[in-house]
Amino acid sequence: MILAVVAAVSVGVIGGLFFAFSTSVMPALRRLPPAQGMVAMQSINVSILNPIFLTTFLGSTVSCIAVALTAPFSDAGSPGLLMAGALVYLIGGFGVTAVVNVPMNRAIETVDPTVPDSSVAWARYLKRWTAANHVRAAASMGASALLTVGLLG
Repeated sequence: MILAVVAAVSVGVIGGLFFAFSTSVMPALRRLPPAQGMVAMQSINVSILNPIFLTTFLGSTVSCIAVALTAPFSDAGSPGLLMAGALVYLIGGFGVTAVVNVPMNRAIETVDPTVPDSSVAWARYLKRWTAANHVRAAASMGASALLTVGLLG
């Protein structure tokens, strides 16, 4: 039960972060000249790798794995909804991050914003990264809702 509460809260926090990026950070970066937007995103990608974010992001992942593994054997709440919430986050939140957003962040780190054709790479990054982030936000918020309702039984 405690693991499910930790999962629901931490997944909700991560979903809120992804939502904030989708609704404010990425639109703001898109409004900047390409070189400035890219430099800002490169800085964000360094700054976000801090102990608070990493603990919350990895903690949400570990707690969801634990919920997914233990929910079928639980008599508390609704095991099916708990498992569904955990799996939605693991696939749509963590999985999309690992497969799409993190590799794109690593790739954009190597782009020199002062090179004339870097704006093409930036435009492609903005479009694909933001689309994947919308998926992460929706999956994380949906997972948090499923976990919360699953806790209520």
